[in-house]
Amino acid sequence: MAESPLSHLDERGAARMVDVSAKAETERVAVAEGYVQMAPATLALIQEGGIAKGDVLAVARVAGIMAAKRTSDLVPMCHPLAITGVTVDLEAVGKDALHVIARVKTTGRTGVEMEALTAVAATALTVYDMCKSVDRGMRIEGVRLLEKRGGKSGEWRAPEPAAEP
Repeated sequence: MAESPLSHLDERGAARMVDVSAKAETERVAVAEGYVQMAPATLALIQEGGIAKGDVLAVARVAGIMAAKRTSDLVPMCHPLAITGVTVDLEAVGKDALHVIARVKTTGRTGVEMEALTAVAATALTVYDMCKSVDRGMRIEGVRLLEKRGGKSGEWRAPEPAAEP
């Protein structure tokens, strides 16, 4: 069988964890985003501190940070990384959405794209969990990598989207 263009498959097509031991350690940064669409009344409750389960933004932020640190436990081929920094920001967009941005940093042999994406997903899921009693119709949308820096491939930035969800 020919060598796969997918690095997590060996020459026979079997799953494997990529060996990164020969790679140079460099500073790695990744930024990801996502949106939680909701009813305007739900966003107002979040902003007013009116959700019965507590401070939605604070709990969701902590969930995102924790998820970034545990990504290798959730995504089978991810390497466990010594993350040196994680920030998760949540900002209201219009009257019916929260924008989530996660930034993850490390110095290592592999990037932190999956950690940033996992942080966004866990943050958004936590918002949903904390608010589902008032709005089961919330939607998590637009989770994507915005940028990555470091490593042999250098810098990458996502093209600008046509419009926010």
